[in-house]
Amino acid sequence: MTEIDDTDRALLRAMQEDATRSSAALAALVGLSQPVAWRRIRRLEDAGIIAGRRLDLDLDALGFGVTVFLGVKLATKGRVALPDFERALGAIPEIQTVEHVLGLYDYRLRVVARDLADFERLLRRRIMTLPGVGEVEANVLLSEERRPGPL
Repeated sequence: MTEIDDTDRALLRAMQEDATRSSAALAALVGLSQPVAWRRIRRLEDAGIIAGRRLDLDLDALGFGVTVFLGVKLATKGRVALPDFERALGAIPEIQTVEHVLGLYDYRLRVVARDLADFERLLRRRIMTLPGVGEVEANVLLSEERRPGPL
């Protein structure tokens, strides 16, 4: 495991706030030279601590005004191959995340739709028709606050 120090943590916090900042801008924020900051960032990437950088889209601006979390319980474990089920979910672009979880449900999905009627069509025609789907519980997202993870 790669050792990280307070300077690495400061770089990671600054990158969490805005991953588009240049290494020079990050260096200025944490009091390093640009080459030193770049080498530290590269080391964190090579170690897998920085696993990638994401683009956050404004779903409302793109016309997706509803986000729903679905709990999906498979009807018959063992008769449905989990990789096949997950692959089928991956073919539905409105499903943003697929999480295999322990608990009441087998899967937790984050689904976006244009509106509730669009979500209902997606649920009835695409998700509920997948092989092995048993119970489904939907929770509509009312608001979301993103917080940086612990460092």
